[in-house]
Amino acid sequence: MANNPASHIDQGVLRAVFEGTNTVGAPVLQCVQVKPLAGAQGGPERFRVVFSDVSNFVQSMLATQLNYHVHDGKLRKGVFVRLKNFQTSVVKDKKIIIVFDLEVLEGLGECEKIGTPQPLESKADDVQPQSTIIHTGGFYGNNAPAAPQQQQQQQSLPARTNISSTAAHANIFPIEALNPYAHKWAIKARCTNKSAIKTWHNKGGDGRLFSVNLLDESGEIRATGFNLQCDALYDVFQEGGVYYITSPCRVQLAKKQFTNLNNDYELMFERDTMVEKAEEQNGVPQIRFNFTSIGDLQSVEKDTTIDTIGILKEVGETSQIVSKTTSKPYDKRELTLVDNSNFSVRLTIWGAPAQSFDVQPESVIAFKGVKVSDFGGRSLSLLSSGSMTVDPDIDEAHKLKGWYDAQGRNDSFVSHANMASMGAAGGRMDPVKSIVQVKEENLGMTENTDYFTTRATIIYVKQDGFAYPACLSADCNKKVIQIDDGQWRCEKCDRTHPKPEYRYIMTVNVSDHTGQLWLSCFDDVGRSLIGMSADQLMELKENDEKASGDVFQEATCKMWMFKCRAKMDNFQDQQRVRYQVSGVSPLNYSVECGKLTEMIKMYDMQ
Repeated sequence: MANNPASHIDQGVLRAVFEGTNTVGAPVLQCVQVKPLAGAQGGPERFRVVFSDVSNFVQSMLATQLNYHVHDGKLRKGVFVRLKNFQTSVVKDKKIIIVFDLEVLEGLGECEKIGTPQPLESKADDVQPQSTIIHTGGFYGNNAPAAPQQQQQQQSLPARTNISSTAAHANIFPIEALNPYAHKWAIKARCTNKSAIKTWHNKGGDGRLFSVNLLDESGEIRATGFNLQCDALYDVFQEGGVYYITSPCRVQLAKKQFTNLNNDYELMFERDTMVEKAEEQNGVPQIRFNFTSIGDLQSVEKDTTIDTIGILKEVGETSQIVSKTTSKPYDKRELTLVDNSNFSVRLTIWGAPAQSFDVQPESVIAFKGVKVSDFGGRSLSLLSSGSMTVDPDIDEAHKLKGWYDAQGRNDSFVSHANMASMGAAGGRMDPVKSIVQVKEENLGMTENTDYFTTRATIIYVKQDGFAYPACLSADCNKKVIQIDDGQWRCEKCDRTHPKPEYRYIMTVNVSDHTGQLWLSCFDDVGRSLIGMSADQLMELKENDEKASGDVFQEATCKMWMFKCRAKMDNFQDQQRVRYQVSGVSPLNYSVECGKLTEMIKMYDMQ
């Protein structure tokens, strides 16, 4: 420990920080207390830390990204820290610091509390400057409430940075610090997403609402305006703009079914909520992503909301489905994304974005707020509150584009959806069998279903009946029957569609060094083996049968890892074993070489 650690502390710096006279870039303080904060059930863990500058002490809240300092045991009572990025605020008339970045000075060691620091009190002459905020009550011609003759005095708390831009807004809070017990606050945040106005009609009357996603350096939060607030604020918010939002504005528990943001709370605009577009549009992040790679989707639980980024490999045609519950039609478009994990995934976009989608294949697209589904394997769906950014200027996009141009364009990809769905089905590790082992061990000959994986090469793809016309309704996929030109009927849904969606129901013959086997493949597997959708292949066959034959031929002589299940089936009063493929993946030559090496070692007699 240093001989005199007190000499390293910037004594008296806390008062200077709150008064805006601080000249120390990153003050050094002593930690005198660390306590966990009680939060919402299932919410992120938070810690309250008390810092001292020998003269005064102040309570602080640690940003969640710094929790590891506490978990690692480095940030504890008695140690010394350097605050590298922080912001001041007031909660219930108490001065606090929200810490975004700090450094624990382990070289100074730790010791008992130095001196007898006193709580930092407010000065009587701390006055809030006048604000030039748009008042929602008077923005569109409504009479604004008369200003009181004397405004209540409040302390103006400058932020750690950008003091000039926030001096007119007292109690600037980071979004992460907002909670239902905070009063007299303002946030400076960027609008990253604005919804369309939604309306409803019920026995209680008519209504309308809109919502925005707001982002600052500390986090994100959703804000919603109903009826009059919707009318007043909808045109004020523009995506990409930076705004001050000032209380009164209700902070309440977030309704997770309506938001994809990682925040326990959400905002509801009130009659007197004030909004102003910030003169300085910089200093606030443009958008925040937390990407999950396509190759990691099998470890993501169903219905989880994630961000992902990929190369646009394939763009499907716009189609329309009819909701079973509301009977309303919905436009949809399926996209295929790939990344350097050599997996692909289908992502569905809906409504107006599906209709207006005009992005060239091989572009990089970053998606924020997509839902993971396990219907027919892992797939993704862009939520109404989500967004997509084409060719974003971020490191992940540049790396992905560089990989694709260098090698990815010629790589083959496997649909990760299949692999994810199998992993979700109990996490089963199927044994690898040769074809002769499958037959000699009579897999599928009992009442139970047997599962296995085999490494084999496709030698023939049966072209007759390779696909069937399926229903367009969500989660149906039943076969439809053509009753007239442009009329395809689904008996299950009792609906007629203008066209079907063709889905693979394909039979392939595969071979290894021990024998041959006929395998049945459905849509997701067929997409992986053929490299295009059944809709596209059917259209190609109708227009150019020779070209479609070439596609089938191209699919042969390729080796895959087939995950299969074997089960006894009845066909024309005869029993036979049916081998159905539930997933495929390309050969990982590094892994396979490692297995062969281990097998060779088993023959080493020494």
